[in-house]
Amino acid sequence: MIDKVQSCPNRSLSGGASACWRGLRVFAVATVCLALASCWGMGEEFQKGYILPPGALEQIPIGASQDQVLIVMGTPSTVATLNGEVFYYISQRTERAAAFMPDKVIDQRVIAVYFDKNRQVRRLANYGLKDGKIFDFISRTTATSGQELSYLQPLFKLLSFN
Repeated sequence: MIDKVQSCPNRSLSGGASACWRGLRVFAVATVCLALASCWGMGEEFQKGYILPPGALEQIPIGASQDQVLIVMGTPSTVATLNGEVFYYISQRTERAAAFMPDKVIDQRVIAVYFDKNRQVRRLANYGLKDGKIFDFISRTTATSGQELSYLQPLFKLLSFN
């Protein structure tokens, strides 16, 4: 008599079919576990807001016109008036380990371009958080109290809410 189950060709005559199915089940479970492990280790990274072009800040010297800044950097995220005009370019990078996990903030930046009354660049700043405080990565200083800091704090609080 011919056995109708042909899926396990290398089985022995004494109970080999059940051993073969057990092996297939182990293989299937191992494949699913491997797939889940690879998904867990493959995190996703997201960029929200402004994306700084490489070398853009180096193309804006002190004294450059507001039009030059717009050509190099593009339209700012927001504009403020603090003893002259200020362009703010706001961005945030987040990551998550798996699709079902919440986003974790990796970096958040506010690039500020300060203009004088003649609409010429008087200062550049690249603000981020360092040790929980607003830090300028260009001048390597922590922002001090005053009108500038009072405008930056709400921006970073706004960025921290996803």
